[in-house]
Amino acid sequence: MKKQVSVAYLVCGLLFTTCLIVANIVEQKLIRIGPIEATAGLLIFPISYIVNDIIAEVWGYRKARLIIWYGFLMNFLAIAVFRLSILVPGSENFTHQDAFSLVMGNTTRITIASFIAFLIGSFLNAYVMSRMKILQKGRNFSIRAIISTFIGEGADSLVFFTIAFYGVIPNNDLWILMLTQTGMKTGYEILVLPLTNSIVKWVKKKEDEDVFDEGVSYNPFKVRDM
Repeated sequence: MKKQVSVAYLVCGLLFTTCLIVANIVEQKLIRIGPIEATAGLLIFPISYIVNDIIAEVWGYRKARLIIWYGFLMNFLAIAVFRLSILVPGSENFTHQDAFSLVMGNTTRITIASFIAFLIGSFLNAYVMSRMKILQKGRNFSIRAIISTFIGEGADSLVFFTIAFYGVIPNNDLWILMLTQTGMKTGYEILVLPLTNSIVKWVKKKEDEDVFDEGVSYNPFKVRDM
């Protein structure tokens, strides 16, 4: 009898959630890669989309949907704890309250933008991967991974930067940021595709799983449909 939840699935879920939480912490730092300026979240956040691709490809949309919501809830819990730790009075021996608040306390607008963008981008990514797998009869995983990531990351960047920075920075700069983030994150996916392909093949063989989402509801709120 197959286990309902495999170790590989749990590891993917933990990695997905960890990437989200860490990305939210480090994204406040701006970094420069050659001529391109981006947030430090770029270093780890694309991994969440790669893991999302793996989950949707191996276990299907329903399992991906569950992990997306778990990731969202854990991220929400982490941010709630960050906010609480800022509000609790510090010890007289703690002299870095301002720096701590700056690093751990995103503005409400950015937090809301991050949450909404994550949900829209992640669900789009899983949906496109699932639908294309059915249409292509399981072939061309690499193409599906690139297209689903481009659409998901594009939606994520569009929603996040619009909500977080519209009216704060010039619209031209806003579009440049959106396109840059989407392009670099998709490039990240392409760069590690050989590794992603190998992982997908290994997990499918080890788990004896290769789900096709025939007749599955793509309602993102239907979490109980496992």
